[in-house]
Amino acid sequence: MESTVLRRFLEIPYDQLEEMNLEAKQQRLERADRGAIQEARRKYLRDEKCIKAVTVCFSDLEGRFHMLDYDKKFLLRACNNLTFDGSSIRGFAEISESDLKLSIDWPAFYWLPADIFGPGKVVAFGEVRSQDGSPYPSDFRSRLRVFTDELHRKENMLLHVAPEIEGFLFKDVDAERRYYETGCFEFVSTGGYYHSLPQDPLRQFMDRAAEAQRALGLANEKDHPEVAPSQFEMNFGFSEPTVTADQIQLYKLTCRQVARAMGLTASFLPKPVADVNGNGMHCNISLNRNGKNLFYDADGEHQLSKFAWQFVDRILNNAVDICLVLNSSVNAYRRLDPNYEAPNQIKASAVNRAAMVRVPLGDERSARIEFRSASPDANPYLLLYTLLRTGLEGPLPNPADTEGKRARTRFLPDNIYDAIRLFKSSRFAWDILGEESHGKYVELKQATADRCPKALGKHVKRGEVMFHHDVTNQFLWNQF
Repeated sequence: MESTVLRRFLEIPYDQLEEMNLEAKQQRLERADRGAIQEARRKYLRDEKCIKAVTVCFSDLEGRFHMLDYDKKFLLRACNNLTFDGSSIRGFAEISESDLKLSIDWPAFYWLPADIFGPGKVVAFGEVRSQDGSPYPSDFRSRLRVFTDELHRKENMLLHVAPEIEGFLFKDVDAERRYYETGCFEFVSTGGYYHSLPQDPLRQFMDRAAEAQRALGLANEKDHPEVAPSQFEMNFGFSEPTVTADQIQLYKLTCRQVARAMGLTASFLPKPVADVNGNGMHCNISLNRNGKNLFYDADGEHQLSKFAWQFVDRILNNAVDICLVLNSSVNAYRRLDPNYEAPNQIKASAVNRAAMVRVPLGDERSARIEFRSASPDANPYLLLYTLLRTGLEGPLPNPADTEGKRARTRFLPDNIYDAIRLFKSSRFAWDILGEESHGKYVELKQATADRCPKALGKHVKRGEVMFHHDVTNQFLWNQF
């Protein structure tokens, strides 16, 4: 047996972890001085002898989560000049200009459950910089943070987002990567909506994952089995967009880690199994100024304000232009099937769950819109950046259109090829992403689409799993 006597690395009890992570999150929400937080974090790392490494995370253009472990002492010396090979990240730098920099976002700092992530490590989120130190255009975490900070500074406006992220739990480790061999996924539970026995593997998984998420400060609200067999949903409270997007990445990472430790696979493919409900990532959105919910009006339609309805109308009016951002994979278009409660209708409704935007019951505090068409494999930073900019800045429907695009039913694209074509030709999408990122994103999505059958058909194809951006590896990608 290997001795651990000589290895005295940091392990913090879950209740203490939750307090520490919630305090750090509150500092972010209160916009505490970033320089002061940086100095406090650096001092903590210097003083805490039981930390061996700092994991710095960033997300690429497609939303794939990347992690680099830095020795603590090295990080403290070199944190202003961290570089990595951007040419190895799809959608980032060309090989001729491969070096990119990482800037640590010190307020976005998390203490980790040691039994899941290993002892002696903490996580800090990073932002990608070009060689000259300027923000890298394809790093939408940085762009989302700057956008929301400016909105708060100029208009004293706060954006609140609460996601509902669905996933599947499948038998065996690496079930997605082995799909090209097996051609199928196996459920661990056949229970349905809200139903799972206390000792079922699905319930045990949700219990363990929820405990870890609470320890990370995600502020869990509820978790339950979803409609499809082996499907789960764990909800956490609303927060500001960059904090929420960070938590989405940690949520999925934690679920995958817990599942792997149980010999299982947590999958966030939108529709990994035909003939059952798929995975969505509903986003509940509201805006606040000086403590007032700008989306609430007691006398408005469904008690939403005129401002809220304009936000909705802008999203509906530009829905096909941005669909590729919201549904970013070949597999995502299987999910947009109204036979399985999927929101493919470009309309808003208080009751119709096939509508792209739903208006939940709410009061002065909780009035919001629920955006239902996003898939859990979308880049959360790009998704929220696009949704918020569309809702606040997008072109409104032409008043001459007397029927109104909100009133009549239109439909989202039912395949990625149409979504790519509409996105590629959209001046609005080009303006939101910028020329460089818009072009890169089209290239990435086209390359994936070209590796998969054009007609989705009845059965989930190996290509749409194996060439999914969360699953592929270099070897398999190059077998095409």
